[in-house]
Amino acid sequence: MSPLAVLRSVSRSLNAGRLCGRRRRIRAAARLHTAGCVTASVHCSEAALGKLRGLERPFERRLRSIYQRFTDVPDHAAFQGSRHVYFVEGCGIFRVAYGEGEQDLEHVLRTDWAVVDGTIQKVRLSPTESVLAATLKNNHCEEARCVLVQLEQQTTPQKPLLILDNVFSFEWATDDVLFYTTQEGLQCRHVFRLHLTDAGAQSMLVYKEKDPEFFVEVSRSKDQRIVTVNCSSKSSSEVWMIDSRSPLSHPTLVQPRQPGLLYHVEHTDNQLYILANTGPGREYQLLRTPFTSPAMRHWEPKFSPGPGAVIKDMEMLQDHCVLTMREPLGRLQLHTIPLEAPNHVTILELPSWACVIETQRFDTVDSATFSFLLSSPVHPPIRYHLSPTRKEPLSREVDPQHTLLPEYHTTRLQAPSQDGTMVPLTLFHMQPLTDLREAPMLVHVYGAYGLDLNMGFCPEKRLLLEDNWVLAYCHVRGGGECGLTWHSAGRLQFKKKGVEDLSACIQTLFQSGVSRPTLTALTARSAGAVLAGALCNKHPQLLRAVLLQAPFLDVLGTMQDPSLPLTIEERGEWGDPLTDSQHRDNIASYCPCHNITTQLYPSMLITAYSGDSRVPLLGVKKYVERLSKAIQTHSSSLCAKGHIPTVLLDLQPGGDHFGPEDFDQFLSESARQLAFLYTMLGLDYKASRQKMTGRRKKNKP
Repeated sequence: MSPLAVLRSVSRSLNAGRLCGRRRRIRAAARLHTAGCVTASVHCSEAALGKLRGLERPFERRLRSIYQRFTDVPDHAAFQGSRHVYFVEGCGIFRVAYGEGEQDLEHVLRTDWAVVDGTIQKVRLSPTESVLAATLKNNHCEEARCVLVQLEQQTTPQKPLLILDNVFSFEWATDDVLFYTTQEGLQCRHVFRLHLTDAGAQSMLVYKEKDPEFFVEVSRSKDQRIVTVNCSSKSSSEVWMIDSRSPLSHPTLVQPRQPGLLYHVEHTDNQLYILANTGPGREYQLLRTPFTSPAMRHWEPKFSPGPGAVIKDMEMLQDHCVLTMREPLGRLQLHTIPLEAPNHVTILELPSWACVIETQRFDTVDSATFSFLLSSPVHPPIRYHLSPTRKEPLSREVDPQHTLLPEYHTTRLQAPSQDGTMVPLTLFHMQPLTDLREAPMLVHVYGAYGLDLNMGFCPEKRLLLEDNWVLAYCHVRGGGECGLTWHSAGRLQFKKKGVEDLSACIQTLFQSGVSRPTLTALTARSAGAVLAGALCNKHPQLLRAVLLQAPFLDVLGTMQDPSLPLTIEERGEWGDPLTDSQHRDNIASYCPCHNITTQLYPSMLITAYSGDSRVPLLGVKKYVERLSKAIQTHSSSLCAKGHIPTVLLDLQPGGDHFGPEDFDQFLSESARQLAFLYTMLGLDYKASRQKMTGRRKKNKP
């Protein structure tokens, strides 16, 4: 049996039990409050709450069913070593040798070894597959423990070789040298070298970051030659490298940090390949320099993207460099560049539905092939393989089950913002664009830190699509979809540009015949809530409902408190209101919590986590109190009866900013959000479900 065949066979066997047989590790009762639990001046009818609770259970059943439909999609739970295929499952890590079947599965790591009730985050194999390292994170906090396991022939799980506390990133240089960073209060500033010797394990500090605005992590080149120490702030970076052939030597500086310079380093054949924002418009370009001459003065440009296109990622193969590119409208491409003839670029078009490309990490396997997953919010991942030297370089794995999915449309549009800037939009819909006036719509936004809006596959979005929702993704300024300049155009003093972009996107959709305000909801999480909350203050009439998760709503209050763990590090994104009055005035002009007025707001479901260290709960509660008071004041001033918004604060236990790791808790939370959407938009979910069931039956052979 081939390695990929083993991977598919065993991973499906494990996945089949992932949902059906999952043990409920944490089933704490969810605390669903009306905002009246925070303040007595809130309006929320018992009828609305009763309807929400009544719908939650059927939505939970539907979510469980749709997750079951997609249990066998390819993901990162499986990876290859030189002699085995490894699988990450809830209770640990398993492996099977090439040529063997799932009956020969070995359990090599147990999650309870780390003495935490948590989940596996990252896994790294040593170069010859003799030691495995994995981080396990508690479901209720940010910190993780790193467990090291000696990989020997075994029939039962063995004891861990070593456990390291508070590890964020880690990479092997050799089989006995591991580099790792430690996390303290959401900050990573220290790099350690762990040396495994016959006399025991020795850990030594090799790098300490002194600037509080910088975050430090380690990574390893694709050819395993170097380990890099990557120091990054919001506006500059610096890289140190360690030669795996002399891992006990001191790190070598590539290029000293300087304001505005961002760069990333890879290695192959004694050459460094660098992505740096030294290209036209201060965007990324590909450069090359000898391994022995890493400084910037030796960098030679090898490739720069054309107008409007941006480089999103780089993958080094044996004889080629593969660049992931994004076109102005958001389409993904791959550019393969021969290392010996960098002017002979081959462009590979990817499917029009593809929104996300995720690299498959196959340790120690086939340096001539680039394996990756393509997906969209409503399209399950498909694994592709790129081998530039072959006659047909791009191939895909076909899963017959998912070729039977009902057809849908992926539409890419542009919306003219207030200053004339064209803002990209991505739409997913079942019906033709001309038939969407009465369709419910869920709008997504983020627009911060230069990060792309999350558009990976999500079964909950597939459920909404099959219920004839329109899913709209607004790629506003402040995000990273259109490059580094796109981020710069929506941060600091330009943060309000993202709000203008979001408003323009929604209004453009309405003008194009897509949905209408009473059928439109907006969803955002974390920093995306800044734009969502600001839009509700400025243009509340555009929306009927809003979903906010772990929301950042009190920007001014948070950035004025340097004792909070991320305040200093994030000054490059929001500004410093303590030392710069212009920064303070700018933040105050858009901060959701400080611009609430007496008007008709959309209904809101706000999900927050009691121990979230990234977004202080105090700011969320302050926002809910002020919003609730404004809604009550506005409602009491109305003589005639009309729509009165509902405000719900769903306060969950735990400190994980990114949502619950426990699957049952996650399903319950997601079901509550879906029930809220259908209730607030006045939708009959049963009728939608019956229509979609009939459509799926028609697609069966």
